[in-house]
Amino acid sequence: MGQKVHPRGFRLGVIETWDSKWYAKPNFTKWLHEDIRIREHLKARLHHAGLSRVEIERKANQVRVNIHTSRPGIVIGKKGAEVEKIKADLQRLTDKEIHLNIHEVRKAETDAQLVAENVAVQLERRVAFRRAMKRAVTTSMKLGALGVKIQCGGRLGGSEMSRMEWYREGRVPLHTLRARIDFGVATAKTTYGTIGVKCWIFLGEQLDRNAPGKLI
Repeated sequence: MGQKVHPRGFRLGVIETWDSKWYAKPNFTKWLHEDIRIREHLKARLHHAGLSRVEIERKANQVRVNIHTSRPGIVIGKKGAEVEKIKADLQRLTDKEIHLNIHEVRKAETDAQLVAENVAVQLERRVAFRRAMKRAVTTSMKLGALGVKIQCGGRLGGSEMSRMEWYREGRVPLHTLRARIDFGVATAKTTYGTIGVKCWIFLGEQLDRNAPGKLI
């Protein structure tokens, strides 16, 4: 049996760090559920804005939410109107003061989460799954990825029996701890059932997690 480990969790503390940066012994459960609610709310609200990941930092009576998106203009809105609405919505989920930061993902084609979601959207629009996967792999490789693997599982092409198919180009060294592997998961809700999409993107090797730009 193949027992798969999440590429991000495998590298935590080596070259990767956590998306929730806080420590709490007495309030752990409360804050964990708060984080989950914040992430679920942002995912639902900004599903059209290319949301890559959400980082949450806590200190004293403040919660700092860093939103990484490929379309910051949609998140910010006209004269920052959308940001204020999002901030007000998040304020209802917690009793602490919310601070929002918007970060732009410059290359959406080399962000695994955005690539997986792009393939999922194409599958929902009834694009042939092989074509969608191949196009995503080729585009990522052209824009600087050293290796890409995309896997789809479910009733591919509307077939009666579900199956799994994958494409890979370049190197994707999952066992190498210093390898920066970006990983993303998305779900395509089609008329004949859900199709799961997974994406691994190899972005180079790195030894020090405190120097994210330093590749070897």
